[in-house]
Amino acid sequence: MELCHLITLLILLGTMAAYVPVFMCLFFTAVISFLLFTDLPILLLVQSLFRSLDKFALVVVLFFILCGNIMTTGSIVEKLIKVANVLVSWLPGGLGMAGVLACGLFGAISGSTVATVVALGGFMIPALLKNGYDQSYTVGLMTTSPNLGIIIPPSIGMILYSMVSNVSLEGLFLTGFLPGVLIMVGICLYSYFVFRKRSEIVRMPVPSLAEVANAFREGFWALMLPVIIFGGIFSGAFTANEAAVVACVYAFIVELFIYKSMNLRDVKRVTVSSAVTSATLLIIVAGSTSFGRYLTIENIPGVITDSVLASVHSPLVFLLAINILLIVVGMFMDIISATLILGPVFLPMVYAFNINPMHFGLIMTINLAIGYCTPPMGVSLYITGSIANKNIVYVSRAVLPFIAIQIAVLFFITYVPEAALWLPRVMGFLK
Repeated sequence: MELCHLITLLILLGTMAAYVPVFMCLFFTAVISFLLFTDLPILLLVQSLFRSLDKFALVVVLFFILCGNIMTTGSIVEKLIKVANVLVSWLPGGLGMAGVLACGLFGAISGSTVATVVALGGFMIPALLKNGYDQSYTVGLMTTSPNLGIIIPPSIGMILYSMVSNVSLEGLFLTGFLPGVLIMVGICLYSYFVFRKRSEIVRMPVPSLAEVANAFREGFWALMLPVIIFGGIFSGAFTANEAAVVACVYAFIVELFIYKSMNLRDVKRVTVSSAVTSATLLIIVAGSTSFGRYLTIENIPGVITDSVLASVHSPLVFLLAINILLIVVGMFMDIISATLILGPVFLPMVYAFNINPMHFGLIMTINLAIGYCTPPMGVSLYITGSIANKNIVYVSRAVLPFIAIQIAVLFFITYVPEAALWLPRVMGFLK
C-alpha cells in the first residue's frame, strides 16, 4: 500500500472514530486526498458531486421512502398485521411468526429496514410482551426481522447497487424473494420449536373461515399494494421507477378515501417528512460518490483487485472473505455508503472470478442488511432498544439466534447461486 493510500485510510478511520457523520467522513476524506495527492482541479470533484445527484435511478428510492411513510402514518400497516395474525397467531409462537410475516409484507412495499423497525416495532414489541413472550426473544425478533425490508424487493440497497453496476434492477429484485422467504421460514420454525411446549404463552384461538375472510376483506386494499408494484414491474406495465410513483398514488388514495385514516393535513406532513429523509439520503450519496471518485482516479479498485488475485485463487475462498469483510463493514457503515463505495471496488474482482454480478449484488445486500443488527453502529439495535427500554449490550445478545439464521441463509445463497438466480433466468432478466 502506497503512503498516500495509507494516509487516506487513516483520515477516513480517524474521522469515523471521532463520531463524525459518515457522509462528512467520506466527503472530507475525498476533499483532503484530492488536494494533497492529485494535480486535478477541485472543480472536478464538485462536478462529480452534483452529477451523482442528477440520476434518474434515485427517483425510485425517493418515492418508495414516501410510500413507506404513507403506510406508517395511515392504517395499511395495521391491516397487514391483522392478516399476518389470522394466518399464524394460533400456532405455538404464532404471534412472533405474525411479526415476521408482517415485516415481510411491509418490506415488500417500503424497501427500508429502518422504516420497518419504526412501523412494526412500536406495535409488535408491546403486544408480544403482553402475551407472555420472553423479552429477549421479543427484542431479538423485532430487531432482526425488519432486515426483510431491504432483502425482499423493492430494496433501496439493490436500487443503489444496480445504479453502480448496471445490472438489471428487475432481475436483482427477483433474487431477493427466495432469501426473504427462507429467512421468514427459518425464524418461524425457530419460534415454533422454542414455544411448542410453553403452555404459559398466550395462543390465539384457531380462526374460523369467517374471521379469515373478514381479515382478508379488510386488508384487501393493503395487500394489493405489493401486487400492483410487482405485477406492474414484471408484467412490463411500468418500470421500477414508475412503480414507485404508482405505489405512492395508490397508497394516498387508499388511506384518504378508502380507509380514511389520513386527511389533507397529514398529506403535507408526510410529504415534508419524506423530503427530509430523502435529502438525508442524497447527502450520503453525494459524500459516497465524492470519495468513490477519488478512489477511481487513483485506480485503487484496480490495485486491490491485483492484490486479491495474487493471493486468492478460488472463487469459493474469495466469497468467504467477502462475506466476512462485508459483515464487518456493516458494523460501521450504512448500506447506502457501503454500496456506493465498495460496489465499484469489488466489481472488478467479481468479474475476475467469473461471479455473476447480480448474484454478488444479492450477497452484498444481505450482508449489509445484517449490519443493521450488529454493534456498534447497527441502527436497528438502538431503535428497538429505545422502544423496549434496553441497552445496546442486551439487544446485541438478544439478536444472536436470529442473526445466526440470517447468516445461514446468506451462506446457502452464496454457495448455491442457482437458487437465487433461477427466478431472474426464468423471467428473462438473465441469460
